[in-house]
This record gives sequence, structure tokens and C-alpha cells, in this order.
Amino acid sequence: MSDVARETGDRFQPKFDAQGLMTGVVVDASTGEVLMVAHLDEEALAATRETGLAHFHSRSRGTLWCKGETSGNTLRVKEILVDCDQDALVIKAQPAGPACHTGARTCFYRRLADDGRLERIAS
Repeated sequence: MSDVARETGDRFQPKFDAQGLMTGVVVDASTGEVLMVAHLDEEALAATRETGLAHFHSRSRGTLWCKGETSGNTLRVKEILVDCDQDALVIKAQPAGPACHTGARTCFYRRLADDGRLERIAS
């Protein structure tokens, strides 16, 4: 597929990197708050589309995982946005509980302060 067709056409042709992954940014469908960033391979993308629950590829374990499979804190997919060159997704989801494994609502619960320290901004 040509770059022009990928960037302007209506055919979904996901572009995975050399490791077979693409980035997925998960946002709360109601608020737009960024909840987490993870990676999807072809299997995770297919499982997400088939089940309506966010699935990802665990780089540390090298396997497919459904967000919330052990905690129950699932992400119900409402909409998937595809970037211009089809190598990244924004997944708008309805969270069932905290998105972060630490128990925080979002994985982005700290900000980098001017002094270089991390400050907690959300729980």
C-alpha cells in the first residue's frame, strides 16, 4: 500500500514496527483523560476488535493480555481512532475501575516539576 493511500484512503491497513507492535493510547471516552499507553500486536488488535475489551501485547512477558483479566479493571472500547500513517491508535474506552496497576485512576498520576522531582497529581 502506498503512503498516500494509507494516509488518505478509507482502508484500514495497520502499520506495525519491526517488533510487530504499534502504540495504543487509551483515553477515557467520557472525559478525554489519558489513562494509559500500551502496545498492540496483530493478535491484540484483533482481540480488541472482536471482544470490545482492550487487549495489548505484554513486552515483558511476550504474550497477549486483556486489560483487567486478573484485576477486573477492564477497558470497554467505545471508539478507535487511527493516526495518519496507521501506526498508532487512540482507544476511547469506558474504564471499570483504575487503569493503572498501582491502583491509580490513570498511569499518568505524576508530573515532572521544575526541580526535576515527580509530584503526585492524581490518585
